[in-house]
Amino acid sequence: MEIINLLISDETLRDGEQQVGLFFEDKETLAHLIARTGVHQIALMPAVHATESQLVNTLVSRGLQQQIIASTLMTRTAIEQSKACGVEQIILFHAVSDRLLLLRDPAIAADPTLQGKTIDDDIPTSLIERIRQNALETSLEHIRYARSLGLRVCFAAEDASRADFYFLGNCIETLSPYLDFFLLCDTVGVLTPEKSYIWLQDLLTYAQSAPLAVHFHNDMGLALENTIQAVRAGAMGVSGTFCGIGERAGNLPLEQLLYGLRSRFGWEVAGINYDEVEKVVCYLRDRRMQPHPPYSPATQRHESGIHVSSLYRDRQSYHIFPHSPMEIWFGKGSGVSNFQYLFEHYLKQPLDRAQYEHLRTVIKTIAIQEQKSFSVTEVLELIKDRGLLRE
Repeated sequence: MEIINLLISDETLRDGEQQVGLFFEDKETLAHLIARTGVHQIALMPAVHATESQLVNTLVSRGLQQQIIASTLMTRTAIEQSKACGVEQIILFHAVSDRLLLLRDPAIAADPTLQGKTIDDDIPTSLIERIRQNALETSLEHIRYARSLGLRVCFAAEDASRADFYFLGNCIETLSPYLDFFLLCDTVGVLTPEKSYIWLQDLLTYAQSAPLAVHFHNDMGLALENTIQAVRAGAMGVSGTFCGIGERAGNLPLEQLLYGLRSRFGWEVAGINYDEVEKVVCYLRDRRMQPHPPYSPATQRHESGIHVSSLYRDRQSYHIFPHSPMEIWFGKGSGVSNFQYLFEHYLKQPLDRAQYEHLRTVIKTIAIQEQKSFSVTEVLELIKDRGLLRE
């Protein structure tokens, strides 16, 4: 058996819990179980809710400082919040595909002539170049700021698999000198095994010796094989969840990746305790925590506020199957955009932003207390029964 060095980054407690309707009863216990497997990173997101920030503080204080990594919004406030939680390393993330960049750029959002436009419309090349440059400059500024605070930084390139190759290569070359890892995300699961191998090889040729890692989603059922091919091509790290849980059809199942590398190639990952891996898998399976099968109706549900905000303006931002119905759900990960969608798109009864913010705060609290997510019908009943709309 050959021992290989490969960063294993666990997203079970963050990306995994974005699966609609999935809640962990005891995240601290699960975090310690995961830590015993020897994974190099355990990601959490302090900004989601005060309870999450408190959990990060607790885990750091109880000996997991070397493994806990804070997934952090690209703002100075969020970076400072993660630093205050006691972590030594963070993941900063930013979109790199033109489709998502057009939706996220503040100047574009403020331009009335571009309202309702997507990348499929006739967008001037000069405008696309500008939003790309804005994204790169914003990312570099915040990575440098995090480094100035003494934090180690990984950068997650959201929707990298749909990004322009040369812009992505420029991002890798510009940002990698400041990073532990540059994480390539197949955010909506559009890669194939053949493309994954060639894509990684080409990127490594373009930006030699860059510390590339991969984070692949399972929308088409290919996350495992895509990741294996990326490792074969030279990826230095992988990111996934135990049992593959996560939003839509979930993520790379870490245990399958680890067992697959060992069985197919005779590769064991340095530092991983394979006996403890099975204990985490059993813990989740005993609680019936499994991902939704690719292409099933449940994979068309969206709860994350960041995603719904984009879906509200461009269906293809996070929903790649044109003929399947899309569902918006409400829970711990909801944002203002979920309620904007509910009242403006579904009910055709717009409210003011203050009311959306009020509903988001209250529904988030209820979702955490009751450990559940709510469908459109359920959240409307909840709003009515508890009198949540302000006069």
